[in-house]
Amino acid sequence: MSIRNLDAFFHPKSIALIGARKVPHSVGAVMAANLLSGGFNGPIMPVNPRHRSVNGVLTYPDVKSLPVSPDLAVVCTPPDTVPGLIAELAARGTKAAIVVTAGFSESTEEAGHKLERDMLAAARPSLMRIVGPNCLGILSTPSGVNASFAQGGPRKGKVAFVAQSGAMVTTVLDWAAARGLGFSHLVSLGDMADVDFGDMLDYLANDPDTDAILLYIEAITHSRKFMSAARSAARVKPVIAIKAGRSETAARAAASHTGALAGVDAVYDAAFQRAGILRAYDLDEIFDAVETLSMRPRVTGDRLAIVTNGGGVGVLAVDALSDYKGTLAELTPKTIASLNAVLPPTWSHGNPIDIIGDAGGDRYAAALNAIADAPDMDGVLVLHCPVAVASGLEAAKATVDAVKASERAVLTSWLGSGEVEECRRMFQAAHIPTYETPEKAVRGFMHLARYARGQNVLMEVPASAAEDFVPNEARARAIVNEALAEGQIWLDAIRVAQLFECYAIPSVRLAKAVTPAEVAKTAQEFGVPVVIKILSPDITHKSDVGGVDLDIDGPDAARASAEAMLARVAKAAPKAKIDGFLVQEMVRRPRAYELIVGMAVDRVFGPFLLFGQGGVAVEVIADKALALAPLNMALAKDMVSRTRIYRQLKGYRDRAPAALDDVNAVLVRVSQLICDFPEIIDLDINPLLADANGVIAVDARIKLVKVEAGARDKRLAIKPYPKELEHRETVPGLGEFFLRPVRPQDAAGFTRFFARLSPDDVRLRFFSPLRSLPANLLARLTQIDYDRDMAFVLFDAEDEVMGVAHFAADPDKQRAEYAVLVRSDLKGNGIGRALMQRIIAYGKRFGVGEIFGDVLEENVMMISLCRELGCALAPLPGAAGIVRSSLKL
Repeated sequence: MSIRNLDAFFHPKSIALIGARKVPHSVGAVMAANLLSGGFNGPIMPVNPRHRSVNGVLTYPDVKSLPVSPDLAVVCTPPDTVPGLIAELAARGTKAAIVVTAGFSESTEEAGHKLERDMLAAARPSLMRIVGPNCLGILSTPSGVNASFAQGGPRKGKVAFVAQSGAMVTTVLDWAAARGLGFSHLVSLGDMADVDFGDMLDYLANDPDTDAILLYIEAITHSRKFMSAARSAARVKPVIAIKAGRSETAARAAASHTGALAGVDAVYDAAFQRAGILRAYDLDEIFDAVETLSMRPRVTGDRLAIVTNGGGVGVLAVDALSDYKGTLAELTPKTIASLNAVLPPTWSHGNPIDIIGDAGGDRYAAALNAIADAPDMDGVLVLHCPVAVASGLEAAKATVDAVKASERAVLTSWLGSGEVEECRRMFQAAHIPTYETPEKAVRGFMHLARYARGQNVLMEVPASAAEDFVPNEARARAIVNEALAEGQIWLDAIRVAQLFECYAIPSVRLAKAVTPAEVAKTAQEFGVPVVIKILSPDITHKSDVGGVDLDIDGPDAARASAEAMLARVAKAAPKAKIDGFLVQEMVRRPRAYELIVGMAVDRVFGPFLLFGQGGVAVEVIADKALALAPLNMALAKDMVSRTRIYRQLKGYRDRAPAALDDVNAVLVRVSQLICDFPEIIDLDINPLLADANGVIAVDARIKLVKVEAGARDKRLAIKPYPKELEHRETVPGLGEFFLRPVRPQDAAGFTRFFARLSPDDVRLRFFSPLRSLPANLLARLTQIDYDRDMAFVLFDAEDEVMGVAHFAADPDKQRAEYAVLVRSDLKGNGIGRALMQRIIAYGKRFGVGEIFGDVLEENVMMISLCRELGCALAPLPGAAGIVRSSLKL
């Protein structure tokens, strides 16, 4: 659906409670009490034919008796009554309903599933939105709505909490009350028959009462909608999630290395990272993260310097940093010299920067000033242990003063009690994050580092086709179709090599041999030592059954190896069908690293890639990083950098760095391969050998399945950048120019473009005077979701923006809003017409029913263009001076 009518959950004009009761502690009674005491100042209308009043409020016998049509209805009646009630409410014009009742699709009975289908069918014609069923309800402090059966209500705040579990909402309410924390909204989604996490994220992203969004997730239903909404929300405010159910059971059942390594929870991790969501693991952490991010100290990496007056707590901080996979900053000689100049000779001369136990405020200030501009760190943690010879309060004051002018992220942890509380209040007033323990402070720093990394990932919008090479997709299609026609599930090794050749993935020379005699002949033709592997559709891991021999030199040795292998395999897997042997050139790269590149399909998020340390012990080593497809080089580089093997790949001691660009390129090309071929459901390259000379795939497997026509892109949770929409646009009288969809990298160009607009043109486009583009508006204009929105940008010969056309569709694709803006010095040359025609053509292709745009009456040129293009023009109700232009497609 969309965010249509969601406002009725949070800002209704009137509320009906269907199933209000007087029985103490019943859901209907608690609901009535909460609604009536929550502070809502509109009419609240209880409905129950058995009561004349509930809590002193006149009660109505049925929906048709209500004196006004309720914006919001809360339904807590038996499940078999719900579809009929929803139909009655829809007929009255009710915009939203909270169905508290259980007994729908969460049950195993078909009757429950049918009731849910009937309920949704009753709501659909009027676009009524439903939260639930089987939920606790909604609490919204700005409007005083407590449409829940929770015990008590929340304090006002700027944090929204959305959960599937009603019990988690009540737990958070109780937990937060004891800590004085407040909320803008708390939402229990229940079974998510209609409104789900994606809808709520879309709504809360633009909610002025919400500064941060917290999620408690048990499962995601519509992955592409969720990813689209999460990426949109995370660009404008922090989104932090707890994912429940981190079981590896599903992973152990997987057949391939990639599936076995990945696990359901790890794929959620990859999705959160790609969406810019910060993941937390308990309530304490999630609220600590909100507080840290609200102060918004900026970091660009995970290198932490630690300033402390106690060596022991410094060591604790280092341990915590290692646990959270952060980096202890290495002090350069210049930084050490600066510290030597201001600290006593007995300081630690390294990181942690131990300034000795008698350090007072002056020494803290000196140390912080000495490292203020040091390039070898991304953040500073300042620790203080209570001592009798120096004042912690003075040290806190000195710290606040020292970091005032610094843009570097500084976090603090003052241990102890007494004056420590005053120190913490001082830090909070100065917007310096402060924590009770060094471990929590380190966790806070890593929240900042992970959040910054997530924001960088959000900027990456991979293309549907890689930019540095063009695959031979036609030949690859023939290979896949031929294999499927023969009934192959696991693609044979020869075809795997051919497919890799189509996508420029380096792999070893190989050939198939049916008999030991053919193995000998092939080995002689190769003229180099070979590897011999058994070929069988029933054997996934060849080495487990003795089906691999290495470094076989000469035809006689090759024949003997093949004959012995047949005997071993027959004993280890007597029922396996043997198709022959695979003979490969023996690759001699003694100092190469063994890596794994894999791909599998998650049932929620679709295709994902895996990278890590490979070899036969791949599951035991368990060094892995996951990412959702598609990838570009920047995302591939980020993925590789999240593994332990990455540090080795960068080179150490006498080991030269591996060709990391080649490693990244393999990931990007595998990503494109699986984007192009939805038939591929499993892929392993293990090992992928990497050294300074490049990479080569030594062993690989690909699993296929037949799919319906048109399945390409549909299984991806993130729609790729539509490179196919790039083209040359002819503007009559001006010439031919490059037009393409907008990309996040266009932000700087948009800023220059805005600077060349006249104040009148800015006002006509944005309906208000703007001197510059605010950061959040710039993000919305350049960081779009291609599954919902489009923006075409026209560039001149110098790659400067000439004009922009935006297209933003409802998620249900019924309508889309457009806007066009042309550089002021180029108006009147037909650019606006060309961009409008492009939007109309795209809207038809996209399948939207209608496009519309709002235009100021004085914008005569735009109104004239709309009229010429066949748009209907009418005054916008309730908005003087604005005309709505609409065109049915």
